Amino acid sequence: MPRVLILYYTRTGNTEKMARLIEEGAKSAGAEVSLQTIPGAAPEDLQGFDGIIIGSPTYYGLPAAEIIKFLDDSVKFHGKLEGKVGAAFSSSANIGGGNETVILAILEAMLVHGMVIQGVPKGDHYGPVSIGIPDERVMKQCRSLGERVAKLAKKLAG
Repeated sequence: MPRVLILYYTRTGNTEKMARLIEEGAKSAGAEVSLQTIPGAAPEDLQGFDGIIIGSPTYYGLPAAEIIKFLDDSVKFHGKLEGKVGAAFSSSANIGGGNETVILAILEAMLVHGMVIQGVPKGDHYGPVSIGIPDERVMKQCRSLGERVAKLAKKLAG
């Protein structure tokens, strides 16, 4: 059974709603899931999982400072996350808020760690994006992300 960590930061609760939907999807695919918030989680927590999904609200087209600090601190484990599955998601107040740049910033850090990233040909290619409260489209994308990460993590973990 793959172990998946869903790690997020939220101020309004929208990113948390997305995280819980992703959790549903990962569990439906047979994963053991840990849902953790920042602050609260520590970079060393990353090592115990086959899949890691990180979510952040969008601030000035960037992840929240708390997420950036967490990723910066994860350098202590450089090379120890290689081969793990990574994914990201984001929320913001408006369409042009920089959601995709937030997701890409998180994915870039994961790629530097040697993690495996899986895109999706339909929908939100890089990861789910919510404008305000998650709607039906976002809910579907979030559940799908959880399922895809769990299935890929299972394949790679053997």
